[in-house]
Amino acid sequence: MKIIITASEPNLTSSVDPRFGRSPYFIILDTDTMEFEAIENPNLSSPSGAGIQSAQLVANKGVKALLTGSCGPNAYQTLEAAGVEVFIGVSGTVKEAAQKYKEGQLQSAAEPNVAAHFGMGMESAPPPGFGFSAGFGGGMGRGMGRGMGRGRGMGGGMGRGMGPGMGVGPPPTGPGWASSSPEQELENLKQQADFLRQQLEQIAKKIEELEKKKA
Repeated sequence: MKIIITASEPNLTSSVDPRFGRSPYFIILDTDTMEFEAIENPNLSSPSGAGIQSAQLVANKGVKALLTGSCGPNAYQTLEAAGVEVFIGVSGTVKEAAQKYKEGQLQSAAEPNVAAHFGMGMESAPPPGFGFSAGFGGGMGRGMGRGMGRGRGMGGGMGRGMGPGMGVGPPPTGPGWASSSPEQELENLKQQADFLRQQLEQIAKKIEELEKKKA
């Protein structure tokens, strides 16, 4: 069976990207053979309609299921109409997510879990409340600049840099993240924590690469 998983990088060891419509990559994977194809998301920087366009792309690939962190209403309806089963709240690596799916550990979603336009205007954006600011030092591409931003969401950066830094803003309060129950609020916070963990892992990896080059 073919499934598709949102990913921050084009490989099985990549972290599952928490967004659907604006995920940098899609991993199309055969659960029987574990053979996969990584495709770059052409809708990553679309000014609007990224969710629907990405959903149509997924449907055209003939996959049976989508594994991702979050999915908005427009994309969800498009996927549902195409007969693609949606699994949200998925985290860890792409390979781990695929294994959980094969073992039946994931539960399909009955509805979208974020508002429309989630992640719009933010390159490799984290969940609301965790914004980006201008970073200091060399940028790492796709929203991974070195440096800690200050302030709310888009925060003020520290020093000059080539890439955006990671700023931590106040807890999310925007549409799609207002929880109707403590359980939903807990799930949202878990997704935020997982996103930050992924970012820190990528930063540590980049630091290690730069130290090796320096040596």
